[in-house]
Amino acid sequence: MSECKVDLALEAIVGKWKHKILFQMINNDKMRFNELKRSIPNITQKMLTSQLRELEYHDLIERKVYAQIPPKVEYSLSEHGKSLIPILHQMSEWGEKHVEHIDSIYEEVDEQA
Repeated sequence: MSECKVDLALEAIVGKWKHKILFQMINNDKMRFNELKRSIPNITQKMLTSQLRELEYHDLIERKVYAQIPPKVEYSLSEHGKSLIPILHQMSEWGEKHVEHIDSIYEEVDEQA
């Protein structure tokens, strides 16, 4: 049985919040949970926890727990997760071009109407 490798890749990074978490991780070396929560508007604590666990499961982020009181936990991109940086940047660039493309199509349609 051969699985589509694109499906496997998308499973690891697709979700309403995963890409937003990954972009925060790219732009910040290490982040604590509450820093992440503040940096991503409208994400709930439960959803952030869930998405972080999935990203950790796929070894895209690392969770480091410090043995201190109060407990301190930091998240960062794993070495494997860092391999996504050029891909996510390319996706961002493509998204920008795609918006321009779609806008130009609808401008043409509006002009013809």
